[in-house]
Amino acid sequence: MPAGIERGLAKTSAGHIHWRACGSGPVVMVSHINQQSSAVMVELLQALAPDFRAIAIDYPSHGHSDHIDWQPAIEDYARCVVEVMDVLRVERATALGEAVGAATSIALGGRWPQRIDKVVLINIPYFSDADTAKNDITDIAKVRPSDESGFPAPRSIKFLLDNDPEHAPMQPTQSWMDRINTAQLEIGRDRWQAMGALAKFDTLGGMAALECPVLMLYGEHFIYGRHRALLQSKCPQARVEILPGARFCMSWERASDIAAHARSFLLSSRRA
Repeated sequence: MPAGIERGLAKTSAGHIHWRACGSGPVVMVSHINQQSSAVMVELLQALAPDFRAIAIDYPSHGHSDHIDWQPAIEDYARCVVEVMDVLRVERATALGEAVGAATSIALGGRWPQRIDKVVLINIPYFSDADTAKNDITDIAKVRPSDESGFPAPRSIKFLLDNDPEHAPMQPTQSWMDRINTAQLEIGRDRWQAMGALAKFDTLGGMAALECPVLMLYGEHFIYGRHRALLQSKCPQARVEILPGARFCMSWERASDIAAHARSFLLSSRRA
């Protein structure tokens, strides 16, 4: 087990939800990327630990959480975060997440303002309409191989960089790829649940509902970064920061940089 990482299960309305945690201090609830798990957030938990109590869940059907046989919404993932907070007796927290985790954090801040003080949104995905969502998800599915039964097949780093570099960090390692493959196997045939939830999520409406301090943090080469001005226009108080030389999975590859940006934002907004 990585140094300092605690683990446990919390009983929720979606079954038992697995969580990892590290550090002490003000709580940051961390939400992971589509088709991954909290195992790929370990470096970020450790990077946040000197100043915060960082807690990351596995969504239902992901990681070591129970599988569900129904299509969740992003709000269901957010509800699981709140229910884990309840079990762990966390009254208030910051919501932080990347990609689908950013959508989950938007929902947390908008739907549970009495529990969420601040929001850190990393690489926010945005589909302009239903057709765009359908086409983007279809394109992603083409480069996520499976066996004849629909069960995920492992990918090599070469396959990923040759076919789907937009969803890779800038310098992926075999260790990272091994964790992604493991996460895919854990999700199994349920791996499209999170994308189904994202496709239906009202990102612009969610941004407009946020009234707390918000940090929007983008990798310089993130595919959906072109929409950041539109999203910020719905949430004028949001601060936008760009991480040079970064792309996707920043919460793994650039964990120390993400933690530094989050720390500066959270401490400055606390003083404000």
